[in-house]
Amino acid sequence: MNDSTLNEIRSLELFPGFNARIIHTDHVTIAHVEIKGGSPLPEHSHVHEQTIQLMSGTFEFTIEGETKRFDKPTVIVVPSNFKHSGKAVTDCRIIDVFCPVREDFKALASK
Repeated sequence: MNDSTLNEIRSLELFPGFNARIIHTDHVTIAHVEIKGGSPLPEHSHVHEQTIQLMSGTFEFTIEGETKRFDKPTVIVVPSNFKHSGKAVTDCRIIDVFCPVREDFKALASK
């Protein structure tokens, strides 16, 4: 068993204002993300199914052109290849779960 505290995992900048501590298993990637208020998430898509858990803060999220504002603990599911973007209205904490594993995040962590 491989165990560590979250603070022992190196924080990586995924986008400006988005800093994540990333955990990889054989089948999923889990990212604990701290987001600075005002930071935009550029529109993108990926083959990974993604579950976003907003833990704190207010986040405006757009998926396939539909925008909603979330300001309490919320779960958002992003299907594979759906275009999505967003903006942290305030400082936010989220937990992202991706399936399959985000190999690009693994490569980022190895730099």
